[in-house]
Amino acid sequence: MPHPIRRPARTAVLAAAALLAVPALAACDGGAKAPAAVKPSASANTPAPAAPAALPAALTGQKPAWAPCPAPSAAQGGGKAPGGDWECASMKAPLDYAKPDGETLDVALIRKKATDANKRLGSLVYYFGGPGASGVKTLPRAADDYAKLGAVYDLVSFDPRGVGATAPVTCLDDKALDEGPAPSDDPMAPVRTYTQACKQNSAKVLPHVGTADTARDMDLMRQVLGDAKLNYFGISYGTQLGGVYAHLFPKNVGRTVFDAVVDPTSDELQAGLNQAKGFQLALNHAMAFCRDKYAADCPTGGSDDEGDRRIADLLKKLEKEPAATRSGRKLSADQALTGIAAALYDEKTWDYLVQSLAELQKRGTGNNLLAISDAYSGRGADGRYSNTDAAHTAIGCADTSRRYTVEEMRAQEPAFRSASPVFGPFMAKGLLACTDWPVRGTSDKPQVAAEGAAPILVIGNTGDPATPVEGAKRMADGLGRGVGVNLTVKGEGHGVYGTDACATKAVDTFLVDGTAPADGTVCP
Repeated sequence: MPHPIRRPARTAVLAAAALLAVPALAACDGGAKAPAAVKPSASANTPAPAAPAALPAALTGQKPAWAPCPAPSAAQGGGKAPGGDWECASMKAPLDYAKPDGETLDVALIRKKATDANKRLGSLVYYFGGPGASGVKTLPRAADDYAKLGAVYDLVSFDPRGVGATAPVTCLDDKALDEGPAPSDDPMAPVRTYTQACKQNSAKVLPHVGTADTARDMDLMRQVLGDAKLNYFGISYGTQLGGVYAHLFPKNVGRTVFDAVVDPTSDELQAGLNQAKGFQLALNHAMAFCRDKYAADCPTGGSDDEGDRRIADLLKKLEKEPAATRSGRKLSADQALTGIAAALYDEKTWDYLVQSLAELQKRGTGNNLLAISDAYSGRGADGRYSNTDAAHTAIGCADTSRRYTVEEMRAQEPAFRSASPVFGPFMAKGLLACTDWPVRGTSDKPQVAAEGAAPILVIGNTGDPATPVEGAKRMADGLGRGVGVNLTVKGEGHGVYGTDACATKAVDTFLVDGTAPADGTVCP
């Protein structure tokens, strides 16, 4: 079934690209799940989440049993143990916050203690995106970017409920994910299959994986870590999670940064259309890069329109006849589009996109795009998948109140096609992702108003494909006067910390010294 375009950290995209070598274009022979889900809401005036219930001392007084981290589980994406100074533990949290004395689940945690204990400021909690990404696996891979912050903070992350090692949502098995949905003229057929599998395997946890539940986990985490305030670095969907946290616990907000910001004012239809436009803009920029670097050898041709047509033709061909790969598996149109989308998240991976399109166009093979798609979709070399896509769907459907009919989806197809001739047609199908979901969604838009909270630095990037820059200003405004501090970066890619010197310096100054830039600052 089509899933929404996830919003991963930059490290996830670079990890996908690192699987490939970039040969000369003329000799290209190489060797992410794709876009889409959108559900508009019936009303913009949705109620705020219920006030958090008081938690028993048995939970707030927990002392995590920190120990060397094991290798990530299959649900977390597999791989090697982080080693070094990384420690892992778990924290018990209520399965249902309406019943704080009832059944619990274990939230997986990871940390690396501050390297300068004499200057330690407390914990800095990260969440990297998705929803559905394992913070336990991602933070060690990204930690080199945060070395300056790691001197004065304990770097901490976690697997949100439903994700990785924290009561993971399970839907289709690895074999079914590899095979993909059976061909059908009924657009609801793959949705029903997927939904039924989620319900069968994860019914107990599905009602309790929404963003508000995870925000409450973060406040319990703050207490368990021994911090008076939550210092937080949210990236992509992590900014939505951080906004909901600030709304629920404004007095507990510490030094907080949002990078690659989700627009809290858009319902799912608006967000989907904006994202289609964002990916199309990034694709246009990548095609211009291709023309400048490769001239007549550029596989997307001499103009954006020609490039759109060439890519659309390749995708149509793949729908009829998937491309061969050296692994013996076939590259489908959905997987090809996933690979294209994943390569747009960072300017450093545009060369991989060019090489991959050239391979498919000239040789008819899909080694490169399948490798990127697999990495983005959480498929390991052993053929096992992480639960990222399952968690993504479960969290999105728990948060979103609108449920689409096939007729409503069809009515929106022209708007999506207009937003992006490449991504739009696929993304429109994602409108059906929650149609038969067994749990009712909570609202149409996240509540982020946080009167009385400490300042939050909110950063948007003009070339961001997944979270268009306008969302950052709207988040800053939504947080409230004196809370949201907006900084804009004129650049490319999804997320700016560690890639833009101006923005990185502003973040470091804010988190280390407590000094925020002026609201409205622009990094050229």
